[in-house]
Amino acid sequence: MVIDLRSDTLTKPTPEMLEAMMTAEVGDDMFGEDPTVTALEQRAAHMFGMDAALYCASGTMTNQIGIRLHTTLQDEVICHKYSHIYLYESGGLMSNSGVSVRLLEGERGLITAADVKAAIQPDDIHAPVSKVVSLENTMNKGGGSCYDFEEIWAIRETCHEHNLSLHLDGARLFNALVATGQKAKTYGEVFDTISICLSKGLGAPVGSLLLGGHDDIKRAKRIRKVMGGAWRQAGYIAAAGLYALDHHVKRLAEDHKKAKEIAEVLKGLDYVEEVYPCETNILIFKLTDKYDNQSFIKKLADHDVHAFGFGPQLIRFVTHLDFTDDHMDQLIKVLKSL
Repeated sequence: MVIDLRSDTLTKPTPEMLEAMMTAEVGDDMFGEDPTVTALEQRAAHMFGMDAALYCASGTMTNQIGIRLHTTLQDEVICHKYSHIYLYESGGLMSNSGVSVRLLEGERGLITAADVKAAIQPDDIHAPVSKVVSLENTMNKGGGSCYDFEEIWAIRETCHEHNLSLHLDGARLFNALVATGQKAKTYGEVFDTISICLSKGLGAPVGSLLLGGHDDIKRAKRIRKVMGGAWRQAGYIAAAGLYALDHHVKRLAEDHKKAKEIAEVLKGLDYVEEVYPCETNILIFKLTDKYDNQSFIKKLADHDVHAFGFGPQLIRFVTHLDFTDDHMDQLIKVLKSL
């Protein structure tokens, strides 16, 4: 039995999702004639109470388009130093938008309105222009941590006061919504643009959506084109996204429960120094000097368990749709045997 906890991007479509994909009605999306893509975009926009949405190949693409919408050359993005848009998108902020980055500290990858206000550049020709704040929810490097919505609202007010746009990297936003009970439409009221991913916890094989106002999404489609992101008969994969939104959101609570159960087991093991707070489906723990990252990952692999090193002595597990109860039982046996 192979247990793969490296990421929630590793899931395969369920038989029901495959059936939806194979029976999808399709057309040429570049001509605006793929009805399934259109239905997905409209469904997502309605969920968040936003004007429109654009279906893209990846969350990196939707994030990069979102930042480009809000900036121009010599502008600056304010974000946490562990943000995906900064760490894991191949320098796209510079390459795609020609912008600087103001990196902030913050516990578990979360920033505050006070942090944002202190980071805004003065009106000085020596400094780039602060133009957009980007938040990430849940926060990957923070162990799937979730923002308190009151803090998000305070950040929104700070942005409004200083004429800054507000973008959300919501790659795992549905995890946050399920964990906190927050509502999608309240996010649509606060953010100028939102990126949501369909191929992580929701289990679709590919695709993300950028949500925003009509004018922004019209511009976004042009930016997507120059990035090589135009679709043709994309309805076959858009159908997987529609199925995921209908059937795989509430079940995220199961992934959260399993991650918390693993966390409790880890707390009792002598090779674990610390287990980060576990709110959603991402679990990060710190090893004692009994193992280093590579030796521990090798030990796990010897038992057909695959995990991800997340920094010095840090290991990340991510629970997901394909991590079953049988996998859970076997994992606990392996962890206790090391």
